[in-house]
Amino acid sequence: MTLSTFIFSLSTSALLHLGEIPDPNTNQTVMNLGLAKQTIDIIGMLKEKTKGNLEEDESKLLENLLYELRMKYVAASKH
Repeated sequence: MTLSTFIFSLSTSALLHLGEIPDPNTNQTVMNLGLAKQTIDIIGMLKEKTKGNLEEDESKLLENLLYELRMKYVAASKH
């Protein structure tokens, strides 16, 4: 497993909890903002803790995914 694969896995989990993608087991979308926020915060922590130790593409991936997930969280929390 690479760091990029791990980050994609976490972002998929966040999207699942944001109700953006269906649960593969039930094929239903369920929103759980608490778990979504926790997963997004974990990605943010990884970004901070790995700062200066990432390749450029890994850094951009983290930055872009984190921004996208945070915006989706804000939009979901307004509903």
